[in-house]
Amino acid sequence: MTRDEAWALLCEYTTGESLRKHGLAVEAAMRRLATRYDGNAEEWAVTGLLHDYDYERDPAGHPQNGRSLLEQAGVPGEIVHAIQTHGDHLGIPRVTPLEKSLYAVDELAGFVTAVALVRPDKRVSSVTAESVRKKMKDKAFARAISREMLTSGADALGVPFDDLVGEVVAALSGIADRLGLGGSPSI
Repeated sequence: MTRDEAWALLCEYTTGESLRKHGLAVEAAMRRLATRYDGNAEEWAVTGLLHDYDYERDPAGHPQNGRSLLEQAGVPGEIVHAIQTHGDHLGIPRVTPLEKSLYAVDELAGFVTAVALVRPDKRVSSVTAESVRKKMKDKAFARAISREMLTSGADALGVPFDDLVGEVVAALSGIADRLGLGGSPSI
């Protein structure tokens, strides 16, 4: 599956701009991590782009109910399987670097985005591991994101959490304008 085909599939099932941007953010993070783990950058990027493609239509059945649609669309099996592993509720073990990376960056990309949006400059490039850790202590901030998932993803990869934050920030900074995280205009 090409990146353009994956984008078309995401757009077919996801109309919300914020969920599309989240797919773009996870795509960028996965593309970056592919180089670290000798993965196929296009395969990893497509996995990140599609990981939540069915969430808008079926949040309760995500991602298990979307599996057959991915398979019918011709998404390769290793991508489909990785997408199935990214939620703890299915209990599918994450074994490959692709699966572990998707789990590690999914919620972290969302959290980094949220941190950027509350910064005075609204620039993802100014987010640091320290600012992420500080916001993690505020249980009311982005409360739907499990702090345990944030740290356990880095642990599963064997990467210090602060390093993983740096990788995600760098990846999102590369597409900051597309994500609306390039900064607010000066007042």
